[in-house]
Amino acid sequence: MPVPPGRPPMIRTDASNPFANHTLRVRVPATVRQTRDNAPDAPPSIRAALDALADGIAADAPIPPLGLPAPDCDDWAVDYAAHAGHTWQATDWFFAEIYAYRLIIEAVRWWETGRDPFAPIKQAEETEADLWAMLDEALATDGPPDERLHHLLHDALWGNRIDLSFAASTAHGTTVAHDDLLVDHSPRVVEHLLRAPGTVHLVADNYGRELAMDLVLIDHLLAGLGAPVVLHVKLHPTFVSDATVPDVLRFLGLMAGHTPAARGLGARLTAALETGQLHLAPDPYWNSPRPLWNLPPRLAKLFAPARLVLFKGDLNYRRLVGDAIWPEGVSLADATRGFPAPLVALRSLKSDPIVGLPPGLPARLDALDPAWRVNGKRGLFQSTL
Repeated sequence: MPVPPGRPPMIRTDASNPFANHTLRVRVPATVRQTRDNAPDAPPSIRAALDALADGIAADAPIPPLGLPAPDCDDWAVDYAAHAGHTWQATDWFFAEIYAYRLIIEAVRWWETGRDPFAPIKQAEETEADLWAMLDEALATDGPPDERLHHLLHDALWGNRIDLSFAASTAHGTTVAHDDLLVDHSPRVVEHLLRAPGTVHLVADNYGRELAMDLVLIDHLLAGLGAPVVLHVKLHPTFVSDATVPDVLRFLGLMAGHTPAARGLGARLTAALETGQLHLAPDPYWNSPRPLWNLPPRLAKLFAPARLVLFKGDLNYRRLVGDAIWPEGVSLADATRGFPAPLVALRSLKSDPIVGLPPGLPARLDALDPAWRVNGKRGLFQSTL
């Protein structure tokens, strides 16, 4: 993909962006320490490695290279070389935050053990009654195909508020005020999905309640629209609650222990996996710090004939727009020019990058709520259609 014309620079972790700076100084070290605390039985060497990582990030130490052995070392080499010599709080935010989570994977020796360092947090959400009530409510949605599709797409959007790495967003829950949705392209998206041929791709974000809503949507795309679906997930655990293949398979299995509606959903999706109507597609690109215009040829080829590609969540949105502050008046189509298929972004706002807002709306929101870009309350349903 070509670099979009007029692309602004990526957000930095220094004082030029207070939210990014706070993330690297405070939030990420706290996450690393929480990971250590959630592994009381881990060997002392793993706990010490997590402590050293947290301390180095908080102290603005130089960013270290990956240790060996590491099967993805060559994949990271170019990105690390572009930031070699930088410190944690004086570099590109997108690189620093994603790389910090990759170093968690190194610290816990995930490539050797397969133990998800965030499993205790993910599994705690599985026991919450709200998750299963939310799933049953979504499954009970009825009506004509267009209305049901519209409803399920919005459920998938607001499920993104529930982010186990960001309590400020999760606190808003899934109750939506009339003015929380800043852009709504859902009518044109529903129309396109109902009439266009081809596979639908969904690039997932979080496990738990968000994944539950994604799976109900996928079930409707498969059964209601007859659309094959590819669910793209992270190759390894990251950002606490981001979904991986083992997460999806675990959740499908958990449905067997709940209501008849949930059991039916799990059975249908498991059958779709077995027949190939539903594919799970882990890829290291989703764990990388590369923006959309560095999309690998393998993914560009996969997406080219798609009916639609749905990108879920804030991190994927940052990837779409190059984790940058664009001038007012730039659309999502402008910022993602050259992507080989129609795309949709479903996102609750948890960072500063944003495009495609109506003129004057950012200024009005600044006066109403200075944290509107980062607190997870507002959402976007944006499309390039």
